[in-house]
Amino acid sequence: MTIIAGQTVLLTGASRGIGMFIARALAKEKATIVGVSRSQEGLDKVSAEVKALGGKWIGIPFDISKLEDLPILIQQINHLAGSIDVLINNAGLEIYKKFQDYSIAEMQSVLTVNLMSAMELCRLLLPTMLRQRRGHIVNIASLAGKKGSPYDSIYSASKAGLLMWGDSLRQELVDTGVKVSAICPGYISGQGMFADTGVPAPRLAGISKTADVANAVIRAIQQNQVEAIVNQDPIIAGMTKLLMALWQIFPRFGDTVYQWMGVAKLNQLRIENQMQVGFEPSGNRSIVTAKIDK
Repeated sequence: MTIIAGQTVLLTGASRGIGMFIARALAKEKATIVGVSRSQEGLDKVSAEVKALGGKWIGIPFDISKLEDLPILIQQINHLAGSIDVLINNAGLEIYKKFQDYSIAEMQSVLTVNLMSAMELCRLLLPTMLRQRRGHIVNIASLAGKKGSPYDSIYSASKAGLLMWGDSLRQELVDTGVKVSAICPGYISGQGMFADTGVPAPRLAGISKTADVANAVIRAIQQNQVEAIVNQDPIIAGMTKLLMALWQIFPRFGDTVYQWMGVAKLNQLRIENQMQVGFEPSGNRSIVTAKIDK
């Protein structure tokens, strides 16, 4: 069992949603947390909570979509905190649209934040981990990476890519001391991008608490778990695993179940409730908020 106390953890998307709860869970384990997010205000809030729980905190405001600047971020982290023991790729971006309505910049933005930034951070940190013969990469993926979600195709593609890249990397790193884990949450209640849309989860899909996802991250690090599906409770999570396996054999059956659950209909409603603000055509930044009509 891996002891987290005293380890230095780089956590992206640390200022809100799942990231905030992961930071709290790591603090309880007495880790040193390097939290990265674009929001200085959010980082300051998490900082106070982490320190109150007994953890150590270094907050760095940074836009990880700027891939060419990530070496600068790593240099800054090495100067402030030393080498990283655990990388948690949590930052994510989700834009609901019909596929033909996406712009190139929007597609690039989602893929960059959700997939390319994770790859590049790992590429930069991996040489040190290999020299030290220890380290852990934790990728926060999604059930949308296992079964595509209509009107959310780019997000689904990014999470599927994250899962397959992590699977390949884990096999490359066997016997090196560097481990790779994937966490696959379902619909998250109350926090994060899904909650921002203001639309309920599909019936019978299962709802997970953000704290449960954070606890799954801790277990993955401690027990070197390859993959964890987080969905409401152990029984629902087990049923989800069986369904995902069955849908690999009978994909049209999976489509039928999603239609029955109302996934497509609800995602169409999320398109209506979602608006973009502050999007740069270059694709370097996209901030998505929810517009809820009451």
